[in-house]
Amino acid sequence: MKNLWVRTSVLAATALLVETLPVLANAPEGGGPPDYSGITGLYYVLIGGVLAYGVYDTFFKKS
Repeated sequence: MKNLWVRTSVLAATALLVETLPVLANAPEGGGPPDYSGITGLYYVLIGGVLAYGVYDTFFKKS
């Protein structure tokens, strides 16, 4: 069962990484305001990771 949990976690993390890579690759346009969508996506991923660890630590971790 633990092996299944590890495989599922790795698959979910890989899928999340693949989905966020295009967000980080935005090139700035010509003369418009700067595009902050790349760093915004990075912050969302970081906050999501912290929240996911909190849920794991609270509900799933055996002490």
